Amino acid sequence: MIATIFHKGREYRIDFFKPIDISMPLHNGQSCTSAWYVSPMRLEPVVNGTWVGDVNQGGSVNFRNITFNPHGNGTHTECVGHISKEFYTINSTLKRFLFTAELITVLPCELDNGDFIINELQLKAALGDVMKPEALVIRTLGNSAAKLSTNYSNSNPPYLTRPAIEYLNELGVEHLLFDMPSVDREVDGGKLEAHHAFWNYPHNTQLHKTITELIYVPNEISDGTYLLNLQIAPFENDASPSKPVLYKVF
Repeated sequence: MIATIFHKGREYRIDFFKPIDISMPLHNGQSCTSAWYVSPMRLEPVVNGTWVGDVNQGGSVNFRNITFNPHGNGTHTECVGHISKEFYTINSTLKRFLFTAELITVLPCELDNGDFIINELQLKAALGDVMKPEALVIRTLGNSAAKLSTNYSNSNPPYLTRPAIEYLNELGVEHLLFDMPSVDREVDGGKLEAHHAFWNYPHNTQLHKTITELIYVPNEISDGTYLLNLQIAPFENDASPSKPVLYKVF
């Protein structure tokens, strides 16, 4: 289905029958991607006396409890409530779900201390003179399917510098999507400079902005302009597992 959308004075043509899911599947077992030392997600049938919520164990239906951590088990979208003293939830702050988005691919650069970072010069080079996107999707190199099953705990994955975030703020980026566990360094003494800078917390808090982490964008998806459908579960929590979906604009 081809649709034409007019947004902020620009025309976008989109095929809604060709969605590109950039979320990571959540499933049982050690092979599911994880971070922050959390246990793998668990699916367990409800047991009530002799009744078991598993058809293969004699139950009439499959009726399972799910145990997971949204930040550590797979793709998730978070609001400023992730770092704020105030209780903000993603369900109450994310009010729109369709955004213009730009997908870029960046090779993190290595610092003298061994860290791999993405800085503002790399973002400027990757974005060039494109029109200011509402959402930015960052794919890092190398980009093998191993990202779908990596345990990132104690690995110090690539992250964004504070100047890089400040540059995105200048561009007007409201929704940042990243294929690593965090936009900040894994261990930074609790500073979380990139998170604080993106939401400008606590000085001029931007409640409507979101950060989505642990996405996966396959190599065959080309850089460029897309429409983003940012889908969340209605958790009244700082973060929710999410399913960001891209639609190519032509």
